[in-house]
Amino acid sequence: MSTALTTRSAPPATRPGGAAKAAKPRTSGWIPTLILLLGAVYCLIPVLWVLMASTKSGSELFSTFTFSPGTGFLQNLEDLSAYRGGVFWQWLANSALYAGVGALLSASLSGLTGYALAKFRFRGRTALFNILLAGVLMPPITLAVPQYLLMAKAGLADSYWSVLLPSIVSPYGIYLSRIYAAAAIPDEVVEAGRLDGAREFRLFRSIALPMMVPGLVTVFLFQFVAIWNNFLLPYIMLGDDKKFPVTVGLYSLLAQGANQPALYTLVITGALLSVLPLIALFLGLQRYWRVDLLSGAVKS
Repeated sequence: MSTALTTRSAPPATRPGGAAKAAKPRTSGWIPTLILLLGAVYCLIPVLWVLMASTKSGSELFSTFTFSPGTGFLQNLEDLSAYRGGVFWQWLANSALYAGVGALLSASLSGLTGYALAKFRFRGRTALFNILLAGVLMPPITLAVPQYLLMAKAGLADSYWSVLLPSIVSPYGIYLSRIYAAAAIPDEVVEAGRLDGAREFRLFRSIALPMMVPGLVTVFLFQFVAIWNNFLLPYIMLGDDKKFPVTVGLYSLLAQGANQPALYTLVITGALLSVLPLIALFLGLQRYWRVDLLSGAVKS
């Protein structure tokens, strides 16, 4: 007679010291989120104030609650457009010219210089890079007067070039491009291109430049915002208000003198309109951003 043997599965052996540890609930994960939310609120409150204040008339601006909307936005926009024959739109176009052309040339120069510092070995490279680091740490306000004296000596003061030329060279942009090129462009890819007989400029245009696009877009955005928001340099360089950027132009609306009141509603409405191109630029170019530095490398 056969006896049926039943086997029971034994509980898994516990390794010495290998007892499963209960996962500790993360109780501090909300702290970084809270800090980010507070930072976002801190940054958005002035934007909300400008948005609400631009809808108010001159009488409503100082007599109603700060964040309550008004009824005068269309009138403010009409008054701003009619002021001195629409000079505000000239200021806005000047800012687009200074920031667009300056940022594009600055990103191109930064890309070339950063690639050369990252991939070429030559005497004095370290010293040159250290000088660039010193330029990053130097406040731009210290260069304003020397730049004006140079432009005046060259006969370029009170011209578009007096604002464009100093904006082309960006030590921080060169530094960022150098770091990005060193991390995103493998030396093996460059050497393989040289072995194939490609010239250096073609290597940069065909191999390095596509890999550096995210970094160059970042440089372009940083420089565009810096030039767009720059006040001191055009304030010193320019005397003709037809060449003013929007920052200096809006300031001139406040500094009307003792005989004329400050045009607060026009300034606030103009400030709101001057922010919109920056928002549109960030939304349009954010798809070029990458999280890590190796995102532009060649994939197999």
